[in-house]
Amino acid sequence: MPSSWLETRNQTSLPLLVDAHHPLTFLSLSSFRFKRSLPPTLCVETLRLGNSTRHTLSQVLETKTMSYASRDLESGGGASKNATTYSAAPTSYVYDPEVHWTSWLVPLFVAVNVVVFVVAMYVNDCPRNNVSFDADCVATFLGRFSFQPLRENPLFGPSSSTLTKMGALRWDDVVNQHEGWRLVTCIWLHAGIVHLAANMLSLVFIGIRLEQQFGFVRIGIIYLLSGFGGSVLSSLFIRNNISVGASGALFGLLGAMLSELVTNWSIYTNKAAALFTLLFIIVINLAIGMLPHVDNFAHIGGFLTGFLLGFVLLLRPQFGWLEQRRLPVGVHLKSKYKAYQCVLWIVSLILLIVGLTIALVMLFRGESGYDHCHWCHYLTCVPTSKWKCNDP
Repeated sequence: MPSSWLETRNQTSLPLLVDAHHPLTFLSLSSFRFKRSLPPTLCVETLRLGNSTRHTLSQVLETKTMSYASRDLESGGGASKNATTYSAAPTSYVYDPEVHWTSWLVPLFVAVNVVVFVVAMYVNDCPRNNVSFDADCVATFLGRFSFQPLRENPLFGPSSSTLTKMGALRWDDVVNQHEGWRLVTCIWLHAGIVHLAANMLSLVFIGIRLEQQFGFVRIGIIYLLSGFGGSVLSSLFIRNNISVGASGALFGLLGAMLSELVTNWSIYTNKAAALFTLLFIIVINLAIGMLPHVDNFAHIGGFLTGFLLGFVLLLRPQFGWLEQRRLPVGVHLKSKYKAYQCVLWIVSLILLIVGLTIALVMLFRGESGYDHCHWCHYLTCVPTSKWKCNDP
């Protein structure tokens, strides 16, 4: 993005601060968030997948296949377990690792986001409402669906005032106007067609596979609560911008994938490779979030929320639990879950409830996160000799 565009600061044509994680050659989950200084400003969150990342993520998810032909070392040995024996066991247990749910919720989320964007462009009506006298609307053949001038919104989308009207996240509206619903509505809005496409592609490649493995209820809860958690943390630290986008929710899915790997460690094959791949993707995206003009707080908030929810919602029974039902009566049976899984479940649930409660109380009392964390500005921008970081 041209520096001249980023440096533009005036009342009529306000620049967008871009939270852009560009596709990487190897593992790319790019996410970005756009900001504009008030009045009004714009923050956008996106998460984009490159081709190699989609292949790698598919491999990571495939490593969740149980090693049925190996011994359950953590249970102290036992007879050899193979896939034929396992599948022949009774199937009264509600969760069968061989069952794949049909994914319909993630496609529904994609459809809702597309419809909301179309409605936002209809409300925007650039030919009638454009206030930039030195720039024309883009793609005027679309009529009232044409885009704002590129110097105002380079993502081919509506104005920030339209996004605010549609429910974008803005601290003043949430706290002083008591419009807490914006913490949820903002994750369904997008700043432009580029932003929308990047986020929806990411959601399809991450979300559909997770929904097939864990079902729509658990993945839907993780997605929505992670988006909410990202909005809360962003509002605690960012006051002079509005925010829209689903990257907080998408980071929540990544966080849930990581905690699912940890809590179900004993049933993984290629554990080290799976862990390294996930950590690499997460660290790269969070690190890029520390570039200038990037708000990383929604990403961090969404990731932490999803990480804790993964311990709570994505538990799997320990290896061999189903097979033991075929043993004679009187034989000592192992518990459904390992002790460390239960501990992580309890601790994560407590941390999630306490963390969200404290954050919401601080937010609606008008407190700033910087009052309690003076160094946290480095999480969203690290100043160097090449660039400066603007005040939030």
